[in-house]
Formats: sequence, C-alpha cells, structure tokens
Amino acid sequence: MPENDHEQRMTRPRMAAGALFFDAQDRVLLVQPSYKPMWEIPGGYVETGESPLAACRREVEEELGITPPIGPLLVIDWAPNPTEGDKVLYVFDGGELSPDTAASIKLAPDELLAAEFHPAEDLDQLLIPRLARRVKHAVIARAEGHPVYLEHGELPAA
Repeated sequence: MPENDHEQRMTRPRMAAGALFFDAQDRVLLVQPSYKPMWEIPGGYVETGESPLAACRREVEEELGITPPIGPLLVIDWAPNPTEGDKVLYVFDGGELSPDTAASIKLAPDELLAAEFHPAEDLDQLLIPRLARRVKHAVIARAEGHPVYLEHGELPAA
C-alpha cells in the first residue's frame, strides 16, 4: 500500500490531561469554567511537543496558581468527539491537597468562576456524563493503586 494511504488513515488525536485533587474527606476538587455550564477537573489540552504530564502540571498552575506534585496516571480514556475528532484523555493523581495549599488557590480570572471540593456521589449531577464516568473510574483506580484504560469513560467490553 502506498505510504500516503497509510498516513491518511493514521489518527492525529487531540490530547488533554487533567488532575484529580482530594481533600482530607476524599472529596474531589472540581472547577467551574466561565465558558461552559458544567463543572470540570483542572486540566486542558496538550500542546505540540509537550507530554501529557507536563501539560497537566502547566494547566494546574495556569488555572489554580498552585504547583503541587502530580502523581501517577489514574486513567487514559479514548473518547472521540463528533465535532473534534479522536481524543485521548489522561487523568493523573494530584493527591490530597493540604488545607494551606487549597487556601492558596488563585483562580485564572478569565477561565474559572470557582474551585470546590465535592463528594464522589455528587459527580453525576455536576459533570457531563462521560467525564463523570471517567472521574469515578479514576477515584477507584486511585484506591486500587493501578491505572485503567477506558473508552468513552467506560471499561471496554472483554
């Protein structure tokens, strides 16, 4: 097969990376963007030449004004979008934020309206469905100590 046919079929997915942060009660930190109705997790798109982990660290600093250590990968989710094409989404463990670190959060004024900790049982009401599924799997992966692969926020059928 000619090389350019193969090139045309190869995906060039958009990639995004985010972090899950927790408080002492194991509630998840969510952010409320100014440009969409539902809550999100801190994070954003990976830029050219940037690793997903580096993007996660950059986005956390840009959005929240903090630089906590970012821990291991919790979830990788293949989540194509009808309007944006193929997407690969990474969620890393931001760990438990100390009260001092949480109090030092400075929201990006042009992006975020709020950052609040929420119990896992509230995620379905606050997040779009595929993100709620992804975050709930990430919470479980953190508790079980190993990352999970998802498709559309769900474990693929065996």
